[in-house]
Amino acid sequence: MTRLFRSTLRSILGFGLIFGAFFTSTYAQEKPKPVKSKIKVTVPLKDAELKIDGKATTTVGVERGFDTPELEVGRKYKYDFLITWRPNNYTVITRGRTVEFLAGDDVIVDLCKESPDKTDRAEIRYVPTPDDIVAEMVKLAAIKKDDVVFEPGCGDGRIVVAAVKAGAKKGVGIDLDRKRVVESKDTVKAAGVVDKVEIREGDALDQPDYGDATVVMLYMGDEFNSLIRPILLRELKVGARIVSHRFTFEKKDWKPDETKNITGVDGEEYEVHVWKVTEDAKKKYAAPLKKK
Repeated sequence: MTRLFRSTLRSILGFGLIFGAFFTSTYAQEKPKPVKSKIKVTVPLKDAELKIDGKATTTVGVERGFDTPELEVGRKYKYDFLITWRPNNYTVITRGRTVEFLAGDDVIVDLCKESPDKTDRAEIRYVPTPDDIVAEMVKLAAIKKDDVVFEPGCGDGRIVVAAVKAGAKKGVGIDLDRKRVVESKDTVKAAGVVDKVEIREGDALDQPDYGDATVVMLYMGDEFNSLIRPILLRELKVGARIVSHRFTFEKKDWKPDETKNITGVDGEEYEVHVWKVTEDAKKKYAAPLKKK
């Protein structure tokens, strides 16, 4: 190997090393280290069950803190939060929220507030209304021959059947529980009113046609009543009546037009409330139509 060739080779190798070091340094600058985001979640009850992106968490308390896995700097991420809690021994409420954030940013999620898109759900443990209290509900509803009576959470169907037997032209019962739907249909058949009563399986908060109802019967709990109120006041016509055994609304800003205290045949004390839908109530409390 000649001296000139060796010198040239050294120059080429030296340039390659310098270029490689420059390239590695530049690449390292363009590829920043991953970062984590801190998440703070507030929930209504300390024992509420929380899932993040479908994965159950194990922490408890009304305020809970989490660190995300390492995230790519500059990228946006989207997490789904879902809580389930029991405000009493007969109600289970589910609330979800989707939050978008930039990697590295702190994330604050307040799940104490009602879902802005009205997607909260409530599942109620079935407790039957005594027949004599059903009769009082029907009486306070002032059922007429042209009335269409809806009952969200119809249980065994006894209330909607009683309404039809009192003279309503049609009854519609709705229940999430397939077992209760079957039971309601059996009640309807036994009462001989199959041609006048329809029993639907599904979430009463998803029903699209409460506008057909002139009377709505309820025995579902304050929390559920508050969830369904904006839907009813959007769809019910002025003059429709809402009759509720025991419960009013979690938000007590809409007072009943009448409350009747009743001593049942079992010796227990009961309350039945009646509201009449007015134009003013519709303006104040109705939910807007969802965009398709």
